[in-house]
Amino acid sequence: MHANDTVLKMTAGRPDQFPRDRKAQIALSGRSNVGKSSLINRLLGTKNFARVSSSPGKTVTVNFYECEKKFYLVDLPGYGFAARSGEGRRALAGIADRYFQNNDSLTLVLQLIDLKVGPTKDDLVMIDFLTQTETPFVIVATKADKLSPTAANRQREAILETAELPSDTPMILFSSKSGLGKEELKKHIYSAVASFVDPSAK
Repeated sequence: MHANDTVLKMTAGRPDQFPRDRKAQIALSGRSNVGKSSLINRLLGTKNFARVSSSPGKTVTVNFYECEKKFYLVDLPGYGFAARSGEGRRALAGIADRYFQNNDSLTLVLQLIDLKVGPTKDDLVMIDFLTQTETPFVIVATKADKLSPTAANRQREAILETAELPSDTPMILFSSKSGLGKEELKKHIYSAVASFVDPSAK
């Protein structure tokens, strides 16, 4: 997984723009400013492949990054940005909701949570949705470099308790700055991609 093997295939502002080809999709979900673009850049070994917005909550598109011509990293709009207008919040929720509907290509969700902040109400709603729909997901606790190892582990335990996660849910402490958790996260991604079976081939 590298920037040289990745292209921004589609920036979709409407559900009818979502790619129709049958490739595994690894979706990144989380609140605005949780570090989704920074995570993508770290995975791809670059600093500016995915744009890191200076205005949290501004983007309402779903960005599909095609990796190695085999699968997509799907950057979903960030949720929970209070300054967004009511109309903007509805637009964001609408396109994100449509992404999850009847999506047989969705293979794994990387649910990002700011390790220092902990799970927000919106994070908990999203985790409950993923659990209830039996959608495979991994918790990625971002910005781990902002805490000492002791504090990071304490926050990790707090997230596990607060979010009431299924017992087998992986949690990865991640830092886009240091690369902490990068290799572990890549293992989960490639494992999910390897297990994907094109529904149309069944």
